[in-house]
Amino acid sequence: MQSTFPKLLLEHAAKRPQDPAMREKEFGIWQAVSWADLARLVEHLACGLHVAGLRQHDHMVVIGANRPRLYATMLAAQALGAVPIPLYQDAASAECIFPINNAEVRFAFAEDQEQVDKLLEAREQCPQLGQIYFDDPRGLRNYDEPGLESLDALIARGEVFAKDHPTFFSETVEKAQPDDVAAMFFTSGTTGNPKGVVHTHDTLLNRARAGAEFDNLTHREEVLAYLPPAWIGQNIFSYAQWLACGYVVNCPESSTTVTIDLKEIGPTYYFAPPRVFEGLLTSVMIRMEDASAIKRKLFDACMSLARRVGPSLMDGKPVGWLDRVGYALGNFLIYGPLRNNLGMSRVRVAYTAGEAIGPDLFTFYRSIGVNLKQLYGSTETAVFVCLQPDHQVRADTVGVPCAGVEIKVSDSGEILVKSPGLLKGYFKNPQATAEVLSADGWYHTSDAGFIDSQGHLKIIDRVKDVGRIKGGSFDGAMFAPKYVENKLKFFQHIKEAVAYGDGRDQVCVMINIDFDAVGNWAERRNLPYAGYTDLAQKSEVYQLVKDCVEKVNADLSADQMLAGSQVSRFLILHKELDADDGELTRTNKVRRGFIADKYDVLVSALYDGRAEQYVETQVKFEDGRTGSVSATLRIDDAKTFASVKAAA
Repeated sequence: MQSTFPKLLLEHAAKRPQDPAMREKEFGIWQAVSWADLARLVEHLACGLHVAGLRQHDHMVVIGANRPRLYATMLAAQALGAVPIPLYQDAASAECIFPINNAEVRFAFAEDQEQVDKLLEAREQCPQLGQIYFDDPRGLRNYDEPGLESLDALIARGEVFAKDHPTFFSETVEKAQPDDVAAMFFTSGTTGNPKGVVHTHDTLLNRARAGAEFDNLTHREEVLAYLPPAWIGQNIFSYAQWLACGYVVNCPESSTTVTIDLKEIGPTYYFAPPRVFEGLLTSVMIRMEDASAIKRKLFDACMSLARRVGPSLMDGKPVGWLDRVGYALGNFLIYGPLRNNLGMSRVRVAYTAGEAIGPDLFTFYRSIGVNLKQLYGSTETAVFVCLQPDHQVRADTVGVPCAGVEIKVSDSGEILVKSPGLLKGYFKNPQATAEVLSADGWYHTSDAGFIDSQGHLKIIDRVKDVGRIKGGSFDGAMFAPKYVENKLKFFQHIKEAVAYGDGRDQVCVMINIDFDAVGNWAERRNLPYAGYTDLAQKSEVYQLVKDCVEKVNADLSADQMLAGSQVSRFLILHKELDADDGELTRTNKVRRGFIADKYDVLVSALYDGRAEQYVETQVKFEDGRTGSVSATLRIDDAKTFASVKAAA
């Protein structure tokens, strides 16, 4: 059934007016907003924006964390036929300029003083940005900027207009059509300026419903909305599916309270990129390292059993009665308390997406009884392309095509997709649209992969990143950098890895240590350090990381196809890779090409056989100031192994 987002809001408000639509934590207390209250707020916002001059097809930027008023503002814009554009709240002011100018944005919603300052700075190069509405007034009392106004004032004007024109809102909502543009999401811009991905109500809601039907989602689900609204993954799970299903979306107090809020809410439906699951696992492992010897021994024994039989139990496969009894005991002693500590005791379905997840990390969560599954999709496909059915979950695939989706693999190995959720196009960029959308409706994903004998899709890497080793003992072998990086990042001591090897005789890697995990490890060994740079270059830390690298090499040697991707040399970077420094996208994906150019001296040192290399790097601090970090980095060799199958 086709509809629009504002129409769905009014349907929920009519059917379940007093049921909670959203909750927001303020001053440590969860405050509920009913569907009726939310519909009333959206009406007043829409009327206020209409009075202010927002019209059909206009664009409105929204920037901030997940908040009921941010969602209400998006709905109000859509009710008028305007198009909300969420931007990343941690983006620098300069990153907002292109989207605002490209989309000719005149209206903006800013959550607080930080976002207002950002937009005011950007407005110097975006003169058309006339109206900026803020939600949180703290720190803004003495601001005297043209067009800057509180959301409360806008709502008050809208309330007056609504009283004078009682049918305006409902009539305006009724005019909207499913194929009208509903939202625009800007890509991360890893290879140039970001592109505005245009989606209609129907493309987003069609995919939201397909995902909901696949996992039997109902209005009884509880969801925690803690990821950036500008990321389409968050937008689908806590906005499109929220309105399609009518479940409750919970907004944490702040980014620092997410783990606490997760435990308090106990979501039934959970979504996170691999980095979040990695961080949660690292925190568990740090706590276990500080536990007593008896507790560590019990934990290790129970986890050994869980890794062996947990996934089979989760998938409904036969398991011996002795193992079942042992797992039940482990569930009482370890797995149950661990799920509760992670805030996942009520999770019925959990998904990870955004990038590939390490198989060991994936297996860990399923081992302890969390129904973690993978999905495949992108901004351009409205997320849902492939999903993993219950009892058919594997770490090396991303599932089967969901309802309405067709998939084929081109001669070059690229995955092509047809789906009701495909983008309408890239805004003001017909050339880029033509490059990804063929005349007969196939979307070029730029991902390399294949469909296995069971109909599941397996992703190898990005087409442009998959390469070949040239020369050396693995001449001609396939090189898949993301696969190597994910295996390294499973280890709690490694936060990020960047692998190189295409067209070269060996694979070399630059590594970020996890400062919390390695810092805890160092403190327990009475190893002094003065900060990240100092800790990263300790010989003991290099040995710790080397052990991780060589374990990955041993695993890779068992895969004849990827044995050539073993790491021969590595170094530990003197600073953490940062989106503010351009090294990561705002969704925390590695910008491998940018990093290769920025750290060209380090890449050369890795391949020239040098034992160390001096480097000085400019960095940007949170307050906008710039500085530099320098160090002489050590470079180590790692042991590689002959391909097991080849040796056999």
